[in-house]
Amino acid sequence: MSQMYLEKAKQLIESAEKEASEIGVQMVISVVDDGGNLIAVHRMDDAWLASVDIAFHKAWTAVALKTPTSELEKATLPNAELWGLQSTNQGKIVVFGGGFPLEQDGKIVGGIGVSGGAVPQDVQVAQAAVNTFQAGK
Repeated sequence: MSQMYLEKAKQLIESAEKEASEIGVQMVISVVDDGGNLIAVHRMDDAWLASVDIAFHKAWTAVALKTPTSELEKATLPNAELWGLQSTNQGKIVVFGGGFPLEQDGKIVGGIGVSGGAVPQDVQVAQAAVNTFQAGK
């Protein structure tokens, strides 16, 4: 598969929602294609409204910068190499965990972003979807 399609996005969302339910956190899960365009977004019952934008921006950031969003945190602290990065791109850059690029055969084919819990919870839930993607389920 060289592109991200709705059916695959639904599988990733299902995997992430299952993980979120297991840890008891209501989350928003967004999946984007290789251009950062939204394919699907899922807001669990009672998940924070603010998480809709945050989850999308995490997925977008992961694709736009070809890296997990958690890897940007230290580089964007005051006086660090990428200080101020989060204020670029109309404020769409997210520099804390929960966004992952989805890579296949060395090429970014999409991204996933999760928001609604503490950052480690967001990372855990997004990682569940990444694991599903990598397993090809």
